[in-house]
Amino acid sequence: QVQLVESGGGSVQAGGSLRLSCAASRYIYSRGCMGWFRQASGKEREGVARIDSAGTGYADSVKGRFTVSRDNAKFTAYLQMDSLKPEDTAMYYCAASPFDCAYSTFTVPEYNNWGQGTQVTVSS
Repeated sequence: QVQLVESGGGSVQAGGSLRLSCAASRYIYSRGCMGWFRQASGKEREGVARIDSAGTGYADSVKGRFTVSRDNAKFTAYLQMDSLKPEDTAMYYCAASPFDCAYSTFTVPEYNNWGQGTQVTVSS
């Protein structure tokens, strides 16, 4: 049973924008922290942004450029990515943690539900 489905990836030039979507099942959406992660070729998966009903959080590398939001009526989380840089190129995943974001370590092992990923490529 697929519970998280990402969409919205693609190719863009540096300075451009993309918006990713993560459609979740109602159960997953309502449980805890939803996070966005990315994994560049040859690198470890890293947390980018996270959100729950209490607020949001961002990695330093994307602060001021990326915005995470959610639509409770659609059980969907979004990642608006502006001022994209070539180093943002990666496979992007959404994931769900059973913990609230305030208590989340924002590390890969904690998130027990993952989407299939969507590729983002930024050219210079």
